[in-house]
Amino acid sequence: MTLKTEPIIVNIGPQHPSTHGVFRLRILFDGEVIHDVEPVFGYLHRGSEKLAEERTYTQIVTLTDRLDYLAAMSNNLSYCLSVEKLMGIEAPERAKYIRTIMAELMRISSHLMGLGFFLQDLGAFATPLMYMFREREKIMDLFEMASGARITYTYMRPGGVNDDLPPEFMPALRKFADEMPGYIDEYERLLRENEILITRTKGVGVLPRDLAINGSLSGPALRASGVPWDLRKADPYEVYSRVQFDLPVGQIGDNYDRFLVRLEEMRQSLRIVRQCMQQMPAGPFRADLPMLLRPPKGDAYAHVEGPKGELGFYLVSDGSISPYRCAIRAPSFINLSLLKEMLVGWKIADMITIVGSLDFNMGEVDR
Repeated sequence: MTLKTEPIIVNIGPQHPSTHGVFRLRILFDGEVIHDVEPVFGYLHRGSEKLAEERTYTQIVTLTDRLDYLAAMSNNLSYCLSVEKLMGIEAPERAKYIRTIMAELMRISSHLMGLGFFLQDLGAFATPLMYMFREREKIMDLFEMASGARITYTYMRPGGVNDDLPPEFMPALRKFADEMPGYIDEYERLLRENEILITRTKGVGVLPRDLAINGSLSGPALRASGVPWDLRKADPYEVYSRVQFDLPVGQIGDNYDRFLVRLEEMRQSLRIVRQCMQQMPAGPFRADLPMLLRPPKGDAYAHVEGPKGELGFYLVSDGSISPYRCAIRAPSFINLSLLKEMLVGWKIADMITIVGSLDFNMGEVDR
């Protein structure tokens, strides 16, 4: 017998689960089935773009740390590349290698948290997340050696990095690069064929290739839908044109593909780190620039392949010590644009896993 039910609107949130920031969904349910979705942003009110107009070009680096605060090094890099493009300068060779290593370590760290919280949403209480926190701590130790901080680093600067790597950094990095593949293999043995994970993820939250492209998605969410697009290959920056790595892509773009793509991307990041360690030259770590930068009038846009997708900074200079305009292309914001299409027709339990599989951070959405 079919029960007659009345549609009801339910507010999910505002909350702070693996979205890393407050987020609210207004969902129209018929029973447990989702009929309509309205994502509601705007709880953090950071105003990072406006704040940037009142700070010097160097001071703005601290603001970038706090966008996607689980990928602060990548944020630093994108901003610094934009300033350098605006000024017509390049960082020294050693600085480029250091910044590439930091960006790839940041990718691994971000994916560890993205996967760990995603598995927590699936009901794998604590164990996988704690395993992944364990390895992330080793990356935090490396970042602390270089910058003195563990979350918001402000390590990169226009023209290079704040300081050279300390003597103990490279041995610790080599040890991490040797040990980490075994841990990734351990995650895969524990999870890849797990019955609950497969049931909750395979064929769930499918994002078709054409829809992902038309929605301007980027990062693992796009590559999981079978689109081999990555700015490190499509528009190489720093030293990515000098290293070899593969692009993991999915087949159908479901939760399972997004899980596997991030898992394999960590292996490829380690591959890049090893090559950078072998190729890194001696020399200066920062260009000789004045304390107060005054780029010529004009504008510039630079982007990087962040852990969550294309992260870009558009800067407009009026010749003063602060940008006239700063606009940020935040991948978390763009990747949420197809949330309604991904959720309608699924049930409330599936909604939790689909949202978690996108791995977004509200810090760069409510910027």
